[in-house]
Amino acid sequence: MLTEAIALQRNAVSQLCEKIKGRKREITFKAPTGSGKTYMMGDMMNRLLAENNNLVFIVSTLSKGDLGRQNYESFQKNVDNGRFPNLKPYLINSDISGEETLFIPLDYNVYVLPRDLYKDGGRLMQGGFRNFLLNLTEDYFGRGLRKTIYLIKDECHDATNNIDKLADEFFKKIINVSATPDKSKGQIPDVWISDEDAVEAKLIKDIEWGDENETLEDAIRKLEEIKSDYVSLGVNPCLIIQISNKDKAIDEWNNKIKPVLDKTEHQSLKWMVLVDQKRKNARGKNETISLCDTNDKVKSLPIKRWKDYAKKGDSTIDVIVFKMVISEGWDIPRACMLFQLRDTTSTQLDQQVMGRVRRNPRLLDFENIIDENLQKLATTAWIWGIVPDENKRHTRQVKLWGESSFVQDKIKIKTLKLRELSDRKDFDYKAYLNSIPIPASHKNLFELYRKLEKCSDDIKRLCYEYAGDNSARWWHFLENVESIQKLNNQYICDYEKSLVEDKVVSFPVASSYVEGGNTQDIDTWVWCRKDSDTLQFAFDSESERLWAVELEKISSRRCEPIDSEEIDRYLWGKNFPVNSEIKYDYYLEGIHASYPDFVMKDKRGNIHIFEVKSVNKAKDSGIDKDEYEKKVNELKKCYKACSKLLSNHHFYLPIRNEGCWDIWSYINGVEDQTDLDGFKKMLSNNT
Repeated sequence: MLTEAIALQRNAVSQLCEKIKGRKREITFKAPTGSGKTYMMGDMMNRLLAENNNLVFIVSTLSKGDLGRQNYESFQKNVDNGRFPNLKPYLINSDISGEETLFIPLDYNVYVLPRDLYKDGGRLMQGGFRNFLLNLTEDYFGRGLRKTIYLIKDECHDATNNIDKLADEFFKKIINVSATPDKSKGQIPDVWISDEDAVEAKLIKDIEWGDENETLEDAIRKLEEIKSDYVSLGVNPCLIIQISNKDKAIDEWNNKIKPVLDKTEHQSLKWMVLVDQKRKNARGKNETISLCDTNDKVKSLPIKRWKDYAKKGDSTIDVIVFKMVISEGWDIPRACMLFQLRDTTSTQLDQQVMGRVRRNPRLLDFENIIDENLQKLATTAWIWGIVPDENKRHTRQVKLWGESSFVQDKIKIKTLKLRELSDRKDFDYKAYLNSIPIPASHKNLFELYRKLEKCSDDIKRLCYEYAGDNSARWWHFLENVESIQKLNNQYICDYEKSLVEDKVVSFPVASSYVEGGNTQDIDTWVWCRKDSDTLQFAFDSESERLWAVELEKISSRRCEPIDSEEIDRYLWGKNFPVNSEIKYDYYLEGIHASYPDFVMKDKRGNIHIFEVKSVNKAKDSGIDKDEYEKKVNELKKCYKACSKLLSNHHFYLPIRNEGCWDIWSYINGVEDQTDLDGFKKMLSNNT
């Protein structure tokens, strides 16, 4: 799993824990479907229980899709592998007791409750659940266990009316969790992971929207086109076809879907259909008719096992046809395409539905995928249907002006990467370990393994390399893993030693950005739009846009022209991250890549690199202020070292603060601080 993904999740959980420890009683956590909400819930509970073992969590989940069991199994798996040692999970279900009362044991601290079990007429509503809560607390005639109960409402956008009635009496805190919290219910996110951050960290796939004129057969052809490459990932991809019109489900299957799958050119595909349709029978009464069919070998299995088979990475099912029931509680990371029939009664594609095809199928070992094309394949989802309002921002394609090779030949940027401890030639980690005496007795293996899990990928690789199949070497490495990690951190953070030259790169021939506001007309830089002759471009923030305005003013006086014929276009531009190799490594609880916002070449041949920040950034984006400041300070250290190692590369951190610019510059290893006027004077002296 990439360090960026781990850091994003850990930072979110840290913020969530701090919010829960505060005075606010109800906290809302928003994160995209597929970003690991269940894992982060478990991490949050594990951390809080480490500080207070008197806590008990009730995790209320949707009943449909067997989501409760999935959550329970996820918690238990992470207990078994040592990640969440403080959790003792228990799944409440209706099959665990005799006929009259529902007994729930008291010696657990995480209770997963499928919410439909607590409904009018259910056995839990007959007193079993309330008595359980009374026994946990001190309210049961003074004989309770005096536990403090926190309620976690997973998929909180769905109503939980019956459980809500118990809130004031029993639950000290309520934690709402959802990709789509309901603001009308007061579920305003206190902590959130943005869609963009989750995509950048490779937690979820980016979306490529299908053209509105494309048909189901176009989607099937796309599946067939990528299938052989996808299999190289060790995963068989699949297309989900959504039937959301409950009155026409079977008709849509018979008349619109199956005829396409039955065509000769598509008969090699394996499909599965699981739909039901409500209708009135001859006597005028409502009835439900179901259609469960497949052309795969899974047909020999009981139908209740079909869904489990279909979600396996090596499942042979290529096309799955479902109704809206797929919206929650069914994880199928190998699904990479979603097609919604055009005559659906839905007004838009639900975020929850789209989340079914946005999970990264190689999330846990993404760093092992070397081929860039396979990386992109694993992190792309194709969706055809009605776009949700928040996704109606267009992706704009851009290309280099004129002859792209000319621009790339004229501006060359040197990049640096961090060399980890395993690449340090003057350090022999095996000799270091061999110099440490072996203790008479070993520490707890699970505790040691948890320490290894917190280490960087480089340290994990060293562990596997050193230990192999030798159990004694495993023990020895794990018992000294903290000191090795400390040595690694000390070495990496000494950027003048750990930074080494990586590549000489330029702007990519083509790139793209998502149009989401902060637009500005620019006609002096290296980029032009592919889709039109418009000069309008969008930026990630208002601070970026304002800095682009300043650079455009400067460029005509300080920058080298693109060529003699284009005297009004100069060698400067936005470093759009898509396809860009202009990046610099820095270390902050793991190795990260900084993609500078702008690059400019002056008339003397110096390369100027700008990373734009704002003091309001942390507040606006939901990023923890302290974490944001740590990142800025680490970038300062990194850029200072980069400027010393790359003599003609000048690095800058322009920070927007209450309408003014506070600009940190790094030239030849020297740090300076100035304002906008001082920056312009500096440029005039150096260019």
